[in-house]
Parts: sequence; C-alpha cells; structure tokens
Amino acid sequence: QVQLVESGGGLVQAGESLRLSCAASGSSSGINTMGWYRRAPGKQRELVATITSTGRLNYADSVKGRFTISRDNAKNTVYLQMNSLRPEDTAVYYCNLDLWYQTYWGRGTQVTVSS
Repeated sequence: QVQLVESGGGLVQAGESLRLSCAASGSSSGINTMGWYRRAPGKQRELVATITSTGRLNYADSVKGRFTISRDNAKNTVYLQMNSLRPEDTAVYYCNLDLWYQTYWGRGTQVTVSS
C-alpha cells in the first residue's frame, strides 16, 4: 500500500516562489511516473508536470519556463519548484504516482497567490 504526503504549499505574492515536495511511502521500485496536478476553484483537475523514473519530463504549457519538476528516486520523493507565481496558479496541488497496475493520489496542498 502506497501513501503520498505533500508539503510546501502556502500563501505568497505574485512573482514569488514556492517549492512543493511529495514523499511516497511503501513500495517504490520499478518503472513509474510521478507528477503534480492541480484543481482551481470551479475548474476541473489539470496536469501540471510529470516525470518518469528515467527522467522523461512533461509540462503543461501554462507553466513551462516557470515550474520545474524533479525527483529523488532514492528518497522516493518528487518536487515542484514554482517560480514567478501568478494569481491564476492558485489551486490545490495534488501529487500523483502512476504505476502500471495502480494510480495513487495525495490529499493535496493549497497554493494561494495574491496579486
């Protein structure tokens, strides 16, 4: 059984930065993809960024050049460095672990960007 725990969310002003972390407990071996999704008020969940266990990257167009996803396989942890934050980045950010047989989600962490 896998559990994902996010941390690093908070309230910042536009233009500032935050770094999100997500630690996965339980089995973490094998090929997998970890990533971040977000849900803004009144909107559907959307992909932010993903990274495979071999380092392949995928970003939403809206965050390219501002956000950077990375992972530490030894620590079973994925990070999201968010720079130049905008009010439209305000959302609950969810950590995701995708295995070939199962997908896991964290509970989410709130990111609020004030103008």
